[in-house]
Amino acid sequence: MIPLSSLRSSGPVYSKLVDISKCIGCKGCEVACKEWNDLKVEQTVNFGSMQSHRDLTSNTWLLMRFNEVAVGDDDVDWLIKKDACLHCEDPGCLFACPAPGAIVQYQNGIVDFNQDQCIGCQYCVSGCPFDIPRFDKESKTVAKCNMCIDRVEAGLEPACVKTCPTNAIQWGLKEDMLALADKKVATMQRRGFEHAALYNPGGVGGTHMMYVVPHGDRLEDYSLPAHPVASPTPLSGLNVLQRVGSYLFGFGVLSALGHLLAFGPESAEDSEGADA
Repeated sequence: MIPLSSLRSSGPVYSKLVDISKCIGCKGCEVACKEWNDLKVEQTVNFGSMQSHRDLTSNTWLLMRFNEVAVGDDDVDWLIKKDACLHCEDPGCLFACPAPGAIVQYQNGIVDFNQDQCIGCQYCVSGCPFDIPRFDKESKTVAKCNMCIDRVEAGLEPACVKTCPTNAIQWGLKEDMLALADKKVATMQRRGFEHAALYNPGGVGGTHMMYVVPHGDRLEDYSLPAHPVASPTPLSGLNVLQRVGSYLFGFGVLSALGHLLAFGPESAEDSEGADA
């Protein structure tokens, strides 16, 4: 696939905008995601939260997270977040992946995983600053939200956007979503949310799923890292392993050549004699 950086001006670049203040936590987006992407149904349990599952999995690509936090002196509130891949402009998962074609970034900004090319090394997991990709122990591959790329290529909006009853999730050109986000933030600040902000972190080059956050000063309560960056650690480790592998391979080849030059090829008779 052609990377976004080489075709930035050749086609539309999209983004999803999530207005957390309008989300009612209905989880319709979760159901739509599973249905459209034909993901397995997973058993739910009561663990003292409004969440349907404890965490993302290789079959749960979208999760409505509910964090109960103290507000003021004697009140509590649920801070809700639509947790899924943010589709970074500079994706750490893609930078970390050693398998050609396993992770691709389309010119429209969407980052997609190709399980047919995945080697199960999980470098993408450690390369993601948002803790999104999930490893499947059965298939030995990693999976995450693909922003319904098949729908987008057909001119449709992602399934979660389509199903949201309050229009808390909106879809369009990124420049339009940025302009809309500015208006939403300004409106919220006039309503008394003085710390309302747009979450579109520059440490990953910006994202193609952005949030309008009512409490922008409490990002940790939304499980959003304040200063995410594409981690260079997996790349450094991968480079070390590649170098070590190259050295070992080269040493093995030289050893084999040395043995061949010194003793010549082993004959069938020599082999049989050694066995005897």
